[in-house]
Amino acid sequence: MSTYDPHAERFFQLKRFTKTTLRGLHILGVVGAGGGILLQVADKQWLNYWIMAMVTGCLLMLWEIVRDWRWLIQMKGVLTLVKLGILMCFTIIPEYKPALVTIIILLSVFVTHGPSSLRHYSIIHRRQIHSKEEIKG
Repeated sequence: MSTYDPHAERFFQLKRFTKTTLRGLHILGVVGAGGGILLQVADKQWLNYWIMAMVTGCLLMLWEIVRDWRWLIQMKGVLTLVKLGILMCFTIIPEYKPALVTIIILLSVFVTHGPSSLRHYSIIHRRQIHSKEEIKG
């Protein structure tokens, strides 16, 4: 028989609200910076959106890694790291920023809305991993 714990419920709701807020700000930052890049607007007009996207993206990544380090070996984490690699190409081949941001956005759709068989696939274990209990270590 389970008992209702109001403190646990409040903590869960706070975590959910915080992560949802971070995601919302991240999407706003990506839209602002991505729009500026795709429309080839002067950097200074979308720089604040870029900073917002980078800060919230790093916080969301950290959130996932702290929650469960296995995120890094699941496709959702691996593809996020691939997106970071593509972001680094902005400095190497800046003339391709519009194409690179398009690839990043499309990868984001696959990471977020792809089937769980893709998102939870472990590149190390070569199978889906849904919980900590499925593998040791």
